[in-house]
Amino acid sequence: MASKARQYKPSHVRRLDTLSGNECAAPDCVRALIARDGETIISKICHIEAASKNGPRFNPAMSDDERRHYNNLILMCDECHEIIDNLDNEQKYPVSLLQEWKKEHEAKILSRLQSKPSLLKLAINAISEINFESESPEKESHNKSIAAFKIEDKIQYNSVIRNRPLIEEYKIFYIKIASLYSELEANGSFRKNKLLRNIERLYLKVKGKYITNFDNQLSDIQKNADNIIEDIEEELLNTCDSYNSLCDEDISFGISIIMVDAFMRCKILEEPPKS
Repeated sequence: MASKARQYKPSHVRRLDTLSGNECAAPDCVRALIARDGETIISKICHIEAASKNGPRFNPAMSDDERRHYNNLILMCDECHEIIDNLDNEQKYPVSLLQEWKKEHEAKILSRLQSKPSLLKLAINAISEINFESESPEKESHNKSIAAFKIEDKIQYNSVIRNRPLIEEYKIFYIKIASLYSELEANGSFRKNKLLRNIERLYLKVKGKYITNFDNQLSDIQKNADNIIEDIEEELLNTCDSYNSLCDEDISFGISIIMVDAFMRCKILEEPPKS
């Protein structure tokens, strides 16, 4: 069985695939990550900081959850993977360089995806139509104003660590999401409140798995904030796959944006107390 550091979460693999743009992340490489038959995957998931102590760029201070996390993974062709992981080349390809490659490559692909609002619409519609089962009576949560807190305050209040880069990267889409919500509601094909209610229900369900002390829930949430975010992402992807046949790999991009939007609207994790 593979070590935990190599047990990648499906949502992270899908995000890597989406933000690869079918291109190796090495800036001087032009190889595609899918073979000429259009089906065979020839990409390699590479660890920026090694999965094991004998690997290149190993960081003993990292946990296995950090080693297998999206932030520490980069998608490359097989040849580039072999080159950067050759121990003789370790000084040529330090952590800082690979992190720069990942950031610049994904920013390039992200700029392409921004021009495809249909992906966001697909994700929005798929999630809003999910029928989440709930043992508790349906009720609207009290209104929570986005203006009532700063994003940084909420990140710190909930002790979000691994998923901080995701939130900081995707929070810029808030205006685009709000515009899409308004457009879809105007067409009569969508209800924003239903979507947000579904995501909040899912948060409550996932949160319940980690609560050991109902009198002090915040402590458990802070210890498990990143796990909660990642569990919600996995559940949304799995449910969309089974519910809507139109879902494809690109929907992971839309779901990530919607989740960050829901985080900003206090539907995922806890709202900091108002000062």
